[in-house]
Amino acid sequence: MGLGLETILVFVVFALLYAGLARGRARAWLLFGASVVAVYWLQPWLPIRYADFLLPTFTLTLTAGGWWLTRQPAEGRRWRLEPADWWALAALAGLILLMGMNRFLAPEWRLTPSRPPAPGLILAALAVTGVILAAVTPLLAGPKRWWTLTGGILVIVAIFVVLKTPALSQAAAAWWRSHTGQNPALASPSDLGWLGFSYVSFRIIHTLRDRQTGLLPDLGLQEYVAYVIFFPAFIAGPIDRAERFQKDWRALPGLRGLDAARLSEGGARILTGMFKKFVIADTLALGMSLTPDLAQQTHSALGLWALLYGYAFRLYFDFAGYTDIAIGVGLLLGVRLPENFKRPYLKTNITTFWQSWHVTLSDWARFYIFSPLSRSLLRRKPRPNPKLIVFLGLMATMLTIGLWHGIAWTFVIWGAWHGLGLFAHKMWSDRTRKWYRNLTKRPWQKRAWTLFAWFVTFQFVVLGWVWFLLPDPALAARTFLRLFGLGW
Repeated sequence: MGLGLETILVFVVFALLYAGLARGRARAWLLFGASVVAVYWLQPWLPIRYADFLLPTFTLTLTAGGWWLTRQPAEGRRWRLEPADWWALAALAGLILLMGMNRFLAPEWRLTPSRPPAPGLILAALAVTGVILAAVTPLLAGPKRWWTLTGGILVIVAIFVVLKTPALSQAAAAWWRSHTGQNPALASPSDLGWLGFSYVSFRIIHTLRDRQTGLLPDLGLQEYVAYVIFFPAFIAGPIDRAERFQKDWRALPGLRGLDAARLSEGGARILTGMFKKFVIADTLALGMSLTPDLAQQTHSALGLWALLYGYAFRLYFDFAGYTDIAIGVGLLLGVRLPENFKRPYLKTNITTFWQSWHVTLSDWARFYIFSPLSRSLLRRKPRPNPKLIVFLGLMATMLTIGLWHGIAWTFVIWGAWHGLGLFAHKMWSDRTRKWYRNLTKRPWQKRAWTLFAWFVTFQFVVLGWVWFLLPDPALAARTFLRLFGLGW
């Protein structure tokens, strides 16, 4: 389905009805149920039989598994659930089975992309999930728990690697086709278009890792599931943190439903996002931004630069527009999602750019890649050179962000490009801090330097988009050289 105009309209109508009619604890249950249904409704059609039903079901079972691994039962009560969790578990299973009943509806009435499998297969999938969770339950006490949580993280990472590696996802699609009576030779990586998994995986890993370090608050099943699959942020983020989401979630019963200030703020964000996405970004997409085909067909450096600038702004307005829409819908529902973009193209160095571009992803990588790696290196004997620690931490962080978008050489190069840029800026700022402070005494020189720093930063970011956009490393390298009049 995706986040098109029809989807946004449905979200807004639901949010307004919810704000006007829902009261007390019914609000949380409505958002829980709507998010579960949205996982199926938003999933686009897939050519492998039942894939567009089973993949959303796997999203929900992985989410339930993440909660089971991270829950904090009382000592000696690993198997016992609180009544609220029993109700949430029953509601989750019931909604999955209810979505499976779309099998018996006419295609135009279904809330699923295609006909779901037989109810027996759905029940079998739920039973297998229950058996797996029961099998790991004895490992959730004492020292074994740390390793069990690590195993959960590795499972998520392994699935992520398969989905993001074209050769592996094609092999998995061929295997799946061979078990559904379809031609394996027609398998394609796009057969496994698992909507929302990139964001779901980061949220689940966040909770697993924070349970290991003791930072995760106690979450009931209902709020855990709602946090992971909260429907406004399901497709394109932002990546919220569980403790921040929990605060808003538990305040829902006391929320003033038809609060004019909140509704007007949410509505304004939605309209702003729609303007960014459907007016600016979609207009730039009409031949005014770089594509792989245009990269090969354009025969002047000036034309390539113009198209590359078009792509840079198209990417920003497209992604920032989606984020504004998600934040706006969240506000209508009473959940304030975190900001994800803070005028990144106006920043005067690459560090502040990454503090302003896809902020929640940058923060996630800093919390779970840069900081743990840096602390580990600092504890080594003998301790490595501090500059080496910073270099390795920045490169690992940016390579992770690059590979999150896809496991391909161009994303590796894009991540390394920004890792090197961040390291170079760190070394430069350490050496020029005193000189920069003295610029405050010379306002005109400071303004000139600020303008120059912005120009260099913006060009650096824009040049990096060449590697991000073009899937073929040879084409990307050739296009990069052509921007400077070389390699024609």
